[in-house]
Amino acid sequence: MDMNIETAGPSTIDRIAPISRQIWDAKYRLKDADGLPIDLTIEDSWRRVARALAGAETDPAKWEQPFYEALDDFRFLPAGRILSGAGSDRRVTLFNCFVMGDIPDDLGGIFTHLREAALTMQQGGGIGYDFSSLRPNGAPVKGVGADASGPLSFMDVWDAMCRTIMSAGARRGAMMATMRCDHPDIEAFIEAKRQVGRLRNFNLSVLATDPFMAAVDADTDWPLVFKGKTYRTIRAKALFDAITRATYDYAEPGVIFIDRINARNNLYYCETIHSTNPCGEQPLPAYGACLLGSINLAQLVQAPFTPEARLDEAQLDKLVGLAVRMMDNTIDISGFPLEQQQREAIAKRRIGLGMTGLADALMMCGLRYGSTEAAEVAGDWARRIERAAYITSAHLAEEKGAFPLFDRDAYLAGETVRGLDEDVRALIAQHGIRNALLTSVAPTGTISLVADNVSSGIEPVFALSYTRKVREPNGSTREEEVSDHTVRLYRQMFGADAPLPDYFVTAQDLMPAEHVRMQAAVQAHVDSAISKTVNVPEDISFEAFQEVYLDAYRSGCKGCTTYRPNAITGSVLEVKPTVAPASAIPGPATNELMRRAERLSGTTYKLRWPDSEHAMYVTINDTEQDGVIRPFEIFVNSKNLEHYAWVVALTRMISAVFRRGGEVAFVAEELKQVFDPRGGQWSNGRYVPSLVAAIGDVIERHMVETGFLTLPEMSIGKIAASTTKTNGSTRLGPLCPKCSQPGLVKEAGCLSCMHCGWSKCS
Repeated sequence: MDMNIETAGPSTIDRIAPISRQIWDAKYRLKDADGLPIDLTIEDSWRRVARALAGAETDPAKWEQPFYEALDDFRFLPAGRILSGAGSDRRVTLFNCFVMGDIPDDLGGIFTHLREAALTMQQGGGIGYDFSSLRPNGAPVKGVGADASGPLSFMDVWDAMCRTIMSAGARRGAMMATMRCDHPDIEAFIEAKRQVGRLRNFNLSVLATDPFMAAVDADTDWPLVFKGKTYRTIRAKALFDAITRATYDYAEPGVIFIDRINARNNLYYCETIHSTNPCGEQPLPAYGACLLGSINLAQLVQAPFTPEARLDEAQLDKLVGLAVRMMDNTIDISGFPLEQQQREAIAKRRIGLGMTGLADALMMCGLRYGSTEAAEVAGDWARRIERAAYITSAHLAEEKGAFPLFDRDAYLAGETVRGLDEDVRALIAQHGIRNALLTSVAPTGTISLVADNVSSGIEPVFALSYTRKVREPNGSTREEEVSDHTVRLYRQMFGADAPLPDYFVTAQDLMPAEHVRMQAAVQAHVDSAISKTVNVPEDISFEAFQEVYLDAYRSGCKGCTTYRPNAITGSVLEVKPTVAPASAIPGPATNELMRRAERLSGTTYKLRWPDSEHAMYVTINDTEQDGVIRPFEIFVNSKNLEHYAWVVALTRMISAVFRRGGEVAFVAEELKQVFDPRGGQWSNGRYVPSLVAAIGDVIERHMVETGFLTLPEMSIGKIAASTTKTNGSTRLGPLCPKCSQPGLVKEAGCLSCMHCGWSKCS
């Protein structure tokens, strides 16, 4: 891919990591309809964005250069929608986050909202929905003499819609589904993802109210209610156990403390929030929209790794001021999938300015992420960003006008605004404020990778280094080490073999309470919310796991998302094995196909798949060459004709590869990594991501049984509890649905790939 990245003279792109160059080229570099680059350098991308955002000013020439300087050297990172879409003349939205309208409890209204969701996702927007408004399963439907199928049945429809949009080649956003903790179908909602393949295009979160958390603490009864009618009464602690047990087993649902969100909302006087965007950092009202951007703290540290190391606060204030102005302008130049979303965005002018590179900046200052000192410093940096953002927005209101729904007395009475410094409140009282809400902390996985692989959002560094496979134009692969930005900076300063200090920690080195401590410290100065994942060890006790949620609630967080390595979603991090890789007896490779004998012996395997009523029968015939039994051809038969064409094509291609001889064990490995977005199934204690992967498993098993292939003596899917912090590489899993490499990690509440930059939330 590097071969296609042309530059016009020296460029920032020349000095950043190869993975950063590749992701910029694949996701954010503007190209024409034929795929030819329009942005020749990353500077061209910055110039394009700066010019587009300055276009909303009365004097664009005055602001283009300051905007460019804010973007320069990855200091301000606008979200991917802005970086890829601004100035492109494409019909796209520059907004990342949408919460759709409240779903009415009638069939016509439900499908109207399904259409709106499809139109929004078609333009790449991530959406959130609260399904609590739909009557529970079994409730009577007046006038038709039938019973309701319940909200989960309609969630299945939304899930199918998302899958269809994705299969049509559109860039999709993720979906969030929420349900109140007192809805009669809450238990089914909690357990929904235990069913293989169900609701795989959704993130799920429970809306936990303050009365529910109090009932959990007191271990009292909890009524399940819909429109004033109590359907059942259960123990609150039992429901909390069910929520946390599901999350312990397969990482969902998350928990959103919804009453706290509404109580601390600057717009409490004119909106009520029921849901969030897919990663949870933007609680939004009906048709709410928000765009995102992040200050890269790693670029603002002076004298790193010395006793004098500190954040340049003057530069931070200036950068925040420019970022707020740029994001406010984005509202005016962006397109919107729906008119309701545009009206909502303009009426409140919400933005979500956050931070990224926090963990790297802390390491540069000699602070261990998760420590009391680091939390205090992180909270102070967040307070500084908050202050500068509100001051800038107040001055913008003086220049351009306050947001249309600004009510001075009500706004100043809000819980969050009351916590601002008195001089900031006085400025708002005098001029109003341009943007109703200003700060949030979003996932920045792909953008942070482009920015020379700085740590994502407020997350700790996930892996100090790891190895990724890169496919060359000729089809071969090579391995490439990817290291964290600060690790490379440290070794540039102190030598390639310099041991890393103790404060170079990763997510796996931290106690859960340290994760929560950092989230709570920053949340105190963020007016929306934070997308963060509390990574916990596999062997954590269930009781200790539950305490993470209680700790998050007591600490003032607005939600809690955890990730525990488990059998369903796979291991978060797997240390690269020291044993030898699988080996096969290659035999001679030739340019001619081996001739088929009149009679071959082989084995037939029975294969069942959830989508198919009939079993498949996979037959592999072998030949003997120089005393070695090797696969020669493969056939797949079934009464189900749905897969006939691609099965015939697949088996003919595999057979052709087998007949050329040489090293053919890669066939099984390639097939095993094919991912089906509709979901896979569990087989022999592990997850098989697709029917094609299941055929790959059969081929591998056959090669092992015939002695052609020898696998290392290690258990498949074994989970390692820690990561190395030295020059040793790590291997990450589970498999990415885009590049099929074992590189998915969960950070900032979102699954992302460490190899290709794919993200479920973008």
